[in-house]
Amino acid sequence: MTYDWQAALAFVAALTGLTIAGRFVVFRVPVLARMRELNREADREKLRSDGFRAAVARSNRAGLVTNLLFYVAVLPFCVDLEARPLWRHLVDIVAVLMVFDFFYYLTHRFLFHGKPLRKVHALHHRAHRPTYVDALYVHPLETAIGLVLFLGSIPLIAAVSGAPLHALSMAVATLLFTQWNIVNHTFVDLPRFPFRTVDRITSLHAAHHVDMNQGNYATLTMLYDWLLGTLEAPVGRHTP
Repeated sequence: MTYDWQAALAFVAALTGLTIAGRFVVFRVPVLARMRELNREADREKLRSDGFRAAVARSNRAGLVTNLLFYVAVLPFCVDLEARPLWRHLVDIVAVLMVFDFFYYLTHRFLFHGKPLRKVHALHHRAHRPTYVDALYVHPLETAIGLVLFLGSIPLIAAVSGAPLHALSMAVATLLFTQWNIVNHTFVDLPRFPFRTVDRITSLHAAHHVDMNQGNYATLTMLYDWLLGTLEAPVGRHTP
């Protein structure tokens, strides 16, 4: 594999563009705009605490450093801009996300909820009724570990496939990873149709936040919780 800095730059540009465009489109929907405002109101109250703001800032710094190191030192070896069929893009996206979610499930269940890192993860579990900002209310070590698990899935799948992955595919996978983790913690009060899936995603993760003994350890899909017997029923959420 060669150091393809142009493909890495294309990845960053695509990820940035998709994020901005996605937010613009999504929040043109009135009920989603209202959901965002409800979360902002709850988040403003939490951010009045100096300790909360400091924890979020430390988490953000850890995330920035981890991403920058990966984007400069590793990503250019793992992505390219070679044309490939649509099915290959889809397979690569799903493979990276599912491999990450498997390793995250194991890490979350046995390290964050086991003895090794339980105290580290306890910071995040102070949010019993999470809203948007609680996705960032994470110990910096946990932030770095979570990112390494996801970002490390990219070179792993590239190595298994024997070739770099497409920069655009990995930008889409990264967008899904980041936004899905945010949606997990976002308070939603949306019409059942057509937002039933979004409501179920947040309700399943809300069940995990009830205490530190719940299941639902995966973050993108409950497949591994279902397979390994740790699937918990979703909980209702009526106020942020």
